[in-house]
Amino acid sequence: MNGVELLIAISLGVGLAAASGFRIFIPPFLYGVAARLDYLPSAIPTSGLQDWMASDIGLVVLGLATIIEIIAYYVPWMDNLLDTIASPAAMLSGVLLMSSSLGDSDPLLRWGLSIIAGGSVSGVVQGSTVALRAVSTATTGGLGNPVVSTAEAGACIICTILAVLLPIIALILVILGIGYTGRWLLKRRQVKKNHPSQVEIP
Repeated sequence: MNGVELLIAISLGVGLAAASGFRIFIPPFLYGVAARLDYLPSAIPTSGLQDWMASDIGLVVLGLATIIEIIAYYVPWMDNLLDTIASPAAMLSGVLLMSSSLGDSDPLLRWGLSIIAGGSVSGVVQGSTVALRAVSTATTGGLGNPVVSTAEAGACIICTILAVLLPIIALILVILGIGYTGRWLLKRRQVKKNHPSQVEIP
């Protein structure tokens, strides 16, 4: 890949990794659909994982997993339980999707970027969703969690579509979002440290 193609591939991977922080199965499912319909940027090389996601069995498995995941987040208290499982799974998904976007490029570059960029981005986004759900649970007794779940699913879909159709724009938005999220998490941690009983950030 030349420089431009590599930038597009990295942008797609980062966008998909960020989307994985919201939901684990929506990004690979939509990515598989995009690959199946030939909507991926021409600069993106094919890979074994991409081929599987675009296959009949891949789309069926990921589609069913997506439906189950979306429904499960609307079950009271199960959403918090899923967050515990989803945190490491989201990082793994981010790594794999980033790796898929880079195709058969140099293994050191491919896996180095996938672990550092893909895993980190998905981990930060997932951490913010866990923190937001914790605030919602503490302040509304879980009644506000369906609203949070809907917003997360919507953000995941939008982020995935942007990553596929406008990867460079998606990369810029992810960078801005990560910066804002980092500040929010640091501020929340500082508030909890100074006021342990305070759960909301003024």
